[in-house]
This record gives sequence, structure tokens and C-alpha cells, in this order.
Amino acid sequence: MSSSRVEVATQHASRYLQQLSKHWAHKFETEFTPVSSKIALPLGDARLSANDTQLVIEVAAHKSEDLTVLQDVVQRHIERFAFKETLAFEWRPLA
Repeated sequence: MSSSRVEVATQHASRYLQQLSKHWAHKFETEFTPVSSKIALPLGDARLSANDTQLVIEVAAHKSEDLTVLQDVVQRHIERFAFKETLAFEWRPLA
């Protein structure tokens, strides 16, 4: 399993976490609170946590070749919800 992490600066982290979780809840197994979320996607899992200044996203792909696609899917959805602000994503591999 390959995994990566990104820390995105935003004052709306909880809102984006909840929007993404609710958006995918009808299709995928999802557990969430206002400050944490776990979403089981076909390519792997996404875990999100929110605080007052950032949204932290960790993704773990079932297959290493799917990691980039999984990152992109999660990132594009968050960017759609955050259309009023420009977010910076710098994914880093997890050991």
C-alpha cells in the first residue's frame, strides 16, 4: 500500500471535510465528525482531519500505481468545494 499526506492551509477545513464526506457518503463507506473523516474509496482510503488553520489529508492507495490518481480525485473535489479560495496542495509520501 502506498500513502501520502498533504497539509492545506485554510480557515474552512471543517466545512470542506464535511462537504467531501457527505458528498461521498451515498456511494462509499464513510465515517465523519466535524474534525475527522475516513472514506473508503475503490482505489484506497482517505483520512481527513480539520483544525482552525488547516485541513490534513492522508490517502493510502491499495496499489502503488493508483496513488497519484487517488490524490488527484480527493484534491479536485476539495478544490471544487473551495472555489472561493485558492488552496495549495503539496503531497508528500508517507513512510
